[in-house]
Amino acid sequence: MYGGQAGRRVTVRDIAAARERGERWPMVTAYDAMTARVFDQAGIPVLLVGDSAAMVVYGYDSTIPVSVDDLLPLAAAVVRGSSRALVVADLPFGSYQSSPQQALESAARFMKEAGVHAIKVEGGRRILPQVETLVSAGIPVMAHLGLTPQSVNVFGGYRVQGRGEAGDELMADAKALEHAGAFSVVLECVPAELAERVTASLSIPTIGIGAGPGTDAQVLVWQDLMGLTPHPAKFVKKYADLATEMDRAVRDFAAEVTTGAFPTPEHSYR
Repeated sequence: MYGGQAGRRVTVRDIAAARERGERWPMVTAYDAMTARVFDQAGIPVLLVGDSAAMVVYGYDSTIPVSVDDLLPLAAAVVRGSSRALVVADLPFGSYQSSPQQALESAARFMKEAGVHAIKVEGGRRILPQVETLVSAGIPVMAHLGLTPQSVNVFGGYRVQGRGEAGDELMADAKALEHAGAFSVVLECVPAELAERVTASLSIPTIGIGAGPGTDAQVLVWQDLMGLTPHPAKFVKKYADLATEMDRAVRDFAAEVTTGAFPTPEHSYR
């Protein structure tokens, strides 16, 4: 999965095969063509056009305000910028909850207008009719359990989910989603022990984010792992410090402009 040959797109069958081999793999968010190209060339097998774009692209304080029309051009850009990765798009809040028909109409737009290869939805047994409808229509579905950010107002904030008896409910949700045809499930902000048990109980891959090391894959928002987020969550590991590097670069540029050091003849036309 990770770093494989770039002759074709990764598919949900490849993801299932990786699970059978016990192979772990990374997933990263992407929202534009240039970063998608970098991650794709680095061998990342799955790119997620997350509704996290509401915060990291559009500047909202939650994922709730973002719309289908907001995400469609971002998803299309990620597809155009990549050649190997399977591109998954989030269905945003309000675009699938009311009915299976609404879910199908929203997902079809992402498939037809943006060219994504799968969609992601949040929720457990309450959205089984939506999942079944999408799968029966030929749309691969990635499920999402635990801390589902679109339900942050119900949770009363960004809190760990699945402790105590709630863990049994999450387990039941995961099994029901697998039975409904989901090809994978994201587990966000759940105890590591629970994520490990859910992973062992399913035949489809689990993707962890703040769920410990026992899942089949791990996902992070790219701005978090690159050090652009001012106050990242506990589960985030910063692999670079782009905020500092970008600050240095733009200050150097500004200083050279104000002193007349840039542009030089090297950067000018004759």
